[in-house]
Amino acid sequence: MSISSTTKYAFLSISISVHRPRPSRSPNPLGLRRPFLKGDFEAVHPNLPSLISVIRSVGAGEYWHKNGNFLQHMVDVYKILKLWKAQESICRCGLFHSAQDINLAIFDPSTACDAVSSHLGGTTEELMYLFCVIPRRSLILSDLIYRYTDVELVEHLKASKVSLRNAKEGGLFDGDEAWRKKVNSLVPSSGITVKHVKTGENVLVSRRVVAIFVMMTMADFSDQIFGFQDTLFDNFNGRLEFSGNSYGSLWPGDGKPGLWLNSISRMGAIYSLLAREEEIFMEERKRVGAFGNQVPMDGRDEELELVIPPVFDNCTRVLGAEEQIETRDMYWEAVCEGSKKGLDWAEELLGRSIEKNPFVGEPYVVLGQIYLTNGRFEEAERAAEKGLRHLLEWGSPWDKRMSWEGWVAWCRVLLMKAKEKSWPNTSWGILNLGLVK
Repeated sequence: MSISSTTKYAFLSISISVHRPRPSRSPNPLGLRRPFLKGDFEAVHPNLPSLISVIRSVGAGEYWHKNGNFLQHMVDVYKILKLWKAQESICRCGLFHSAQDINLAIFDPSTACDAVSSHLGGTTEELMYLFCVIPRRSLILSDLIYRYTDVELVEHLKASKVSLRNAKEGGLFDGDEAWRKKVNSLVPSSGITVKHVKTGENVLVSRRVVAIFVMMTMADFSDQIFGFQDTLFDNFNGRLEFSGNSYGSLWPGDGKPGLWLNSISRMGAIYSLLAREEEIFMEERKRVGAFGNQVPMDGRDEELELVIPPVFDNCTRVLGAEEQIETRDMYWEAVCEGSKKGLDWAEELLGRSIEKNPFVGEPYVVLGQIYLTNGRFEEAERAAEKGLRHLLEWGSPWDKRMSWEGWVAWCRVLLMKAKEKSWPNTSWGILNLGLVK
């Protein structure tokens, strides 16, 4: 893994390491999520409890962080990456992702290396170092996300799907395709050089590491952004450009879901483009190698797997900024005013919201409760199943007034009661719900 213009690490493996999630055949949708829901971190990984203890020991639980404390945020980012099936080294980078950050270093700089290194592998430490010293905001946002329009991303996703199929099935490679030319102009196969945020030293970042940091930013943003940041940065257009400066905004604000879905969907699309270009690159190299011309390449970090997060239909869909605002507002009005204006009115709003934005779970969950209240159990079951699937895919809540664990538990209650075809008809009956099977 490259950390300077003169230091490179060679990896000779040529196996294609771009992985797409396969639909689970298990009747239990919880899978790996259950240990996180139980707080059984040792079942997730034997070393995870001790890693969390290291972070807790330096007071991370006392640090304010957006919608909670820093300890919980770091654990949540690990959780999200783990649920997206990222390699353990990448998940651990997520766990320690800002431990050596220039602005928020939770470890004493004089002892940080020893304190952290003794608990992490070499790959994790190198990733964590890079994550903390490169200009992430400009690299991920200005140099990648803002270089594409939404329409362009949609077109390039379609074209790249065809290109990948042609490469793998027919051995056809065309480097002059528009989507490939743009990807390689922004992030060449040899990586990109950026400046160390503190020293100004050149730092070489491989294309795979750039892709990994895009995925980590998706996890990072999805866990922490809510309506407060929209007010703070005047994110009225839903593009999350961090252009405003309303520093007088009062935390936590009204608690509305944040307008971050458009940005994350664009990140996911770009991540898919990078992953597909890497897969084509590796396929072409493998086929050339079959004729004796295989040349190992240094500094490309090919041991890092580019897993595809399941959100936004496996990072193949882009949610428009205007649709995001419209559907968020419909959801917010329905969930806040439905008890006053009537459940039929709320149902209609939620249905319209889901039609335009089917990518988050909470609207399905609220709709499922309306169906249960009205005795429409089959519809409630279908809505709860969709809501639970999206909640489990994200690993974080869109509506952050309640925790992810709380949303999942409530949705499981709805699903269980829908299958039982029963629902309380008293306030105490509602309040006494809780057991899930």
